[in-house]
Amino acid sequence: MTTRLVNTPTDRADVPPTVPPPTGSAPVRNARRWSGRSRKDFFVFLAMALPNIALIATFTYWPLINNIYYSTLDWTLGSASATVVGLQNYVTFFTSEDAAKVLGTTGIFTVVTVGGSMVLGLLVALALNSMVRGTTFARSAVFAPYVLSGVGVGLVWLFIFDPGYGVLAWILRGLGQQSPQWINDPQLSLVMVIIVYVWKNLGYCAVVYLAGLQSLPRDVMEAAALDGANSIRRFFDISVPLLSPTTFFLLITTMLSSLQAFDLIRIMTPLGNGTSTLIYEAYLQAFGAYNRAGYSAAISVVLFAILLVITVLQLRFVERKVHYS
Repeated sequence: MTTRLVNTPTDRADVPPTVPPPTGSAPVRNARRWSGRSRKDFFVFLAMALPNIALIATFTYWPLINNIYYSTLDWTLGSASATVVGLQNYVTFFTSEDAAKVLGTTGIFTVVTVGGSMVLGLLVALALNSMVRGTTFARSAVFAPYVLSGVGVGLVWLFIFDPGYGVLAWILRGLGQQSPQWINDPQLSLVMVIIVYVWKNLGYCAVVYLAGLQSLPRDVMEAAALDGANSIRRFFDISVPLLSPTTFFLLITTMLSSLQAFDLIRIMTPLGNGTSTLIYEAYLQAFGAYNRAGYSAAISVVLFAILLVITVLQLRFVERKVHYS
């Protein structure tokens, strides 16, 4: 009787036998793991990422670390020596009479400019979303102030608001009225800067909202119209919830921008009369008559902490209200 041998996969010459690893030995890593395409992709990633990482570390994180260190010093700008005072600059700021004033001015300026820019921007976007003649020119005209230099915008509006020879004062005198002291009155100075800032940034919010409106699903709007919902109800019940990602994006970007507003305040109110926000107070303390660089650095760290907390809170809580389609 002849016995026929059948070669199993492990008996074939072209398949090496499987040898179990010795007991207690470490697992053998794949020798081909970093060869070929994987190694090429890794070096391409390094070539793309390292320059950006180096730039961010050099111009963002390293100055931030240095600024935190400077905030612990009693240092005059340009001086070769400094005294370490620890947290004394922070204690001085929060116990000073100007702290509440500066924080209050920062809060009022931020809330009014963010709210005004977003609300007016949404209304303008609704008007620009209509299919009428001239909307292309209107969109360009609305967005143009946002890309203009803050210094140039401030100088033009300063000429308009000047109580002595400004355009607004000339119009009011023609009507038999006196011009308000926009520049000399601290309360009116803040109102003046807020008006100009909202006017300048209105186009940014309008264009972003316009893009959001044009991306809304038409079938949902048409179905709501067929169900008898009027335009106001469709706007508040459908458009506003669907625009929540756009609103969330604008809320973060405009709030960060308002908290760091500087150029308009510097041009229109050089002495910070009623318009000393945190960032402008830091500028005045370092480069103004005070010349206190360490104290200015402490104010900058306070501003950074506020920006960080606001951003984390928005990402943690506000984003829950966002409806992503």
